Amino acid sequence: MSSEPPPGSGQRPPEDDPFRKRPPDEPPGEGTGSPYGSDPPPYGGGGPGGPGGSGGGYGGGPPGGGVPPGGGPYGGDPYGGGSSPADPLAGMPPLADSGKRTLARIIDMILVGVVVWLLTWGFGVNEYDVDSDRIEVGKSFWQSAVAAVLYIAYDTVTTAGTGQTLGKKLLHLRVANLDNGATPSAQTALARAAVLWIPFAFCCACVWTAISGGWSFFDRPYKQGLHDKAAKTVVVSTN
Repeated sequence: MSSEPPPGSGQRPPEDDPFRKRPPDEPPGEGTGSPYGSDPPPYGGGGPGGPGGSGGGYGGGPPGGGVPPGGGPYGGDPYGGGSSPADPLAGMPPLADSGKRTLARIIDMILVGVVVWLLTWGFGVNEYDVDSDRIEVGKSFWQSAVAAVLYIAYDTVTTAGTGQTLGKKLLHLRVANLDNGATPSAQTALARAAVLWIPFAFCCACVWTAISGGWSFFDRPYKQGLHDKAAKTVVVSTN
């Protein structure tokens, strides 16, 4: 039975994902080539027969799929420790800087926040109305619900489509599956977005965003936020 999605589904087969990591002995499929066009691979790998060994999705590593002695997943160990050939990051771009991730998230929050405010204002659903010292909690709940739906939808659609929200695209970052470097599926993107945005909308607001996203500043070796850990994803640099 074929594993390819049915015609017209709009979903490309996993092997056609230009960002998917490939074993060093597996040639790229016909017509896929480098995910960055005809330019030389930007992460230290070479094409078949060129410097750096055989060509994987990101330029690959030495012939045979190993890691250079004493080297890390990107040709140098960023954490000072050893690396094993089974490292899931081998062959992927560098992990994204946590500061750039934070800035990208702020950009996304502002963009979606403006839409949330316009919708809730247009329909008269304000965060709260004060009338004789009485706060209408119902309106606050509905604004939180609108915010949760919009943030989750935005993150899910953009991440499952290209791996990039608008903020990440501006700062040259991308979400990738930890195990194979491919763009996350819709299910994975939804799980990731739900862990990030449901607590944000209903109880913890920016505190939860700071905890979940700020986790990447201290997490080793994959620099994952809590939402990344839940979805088994990482954020990498694309330049």
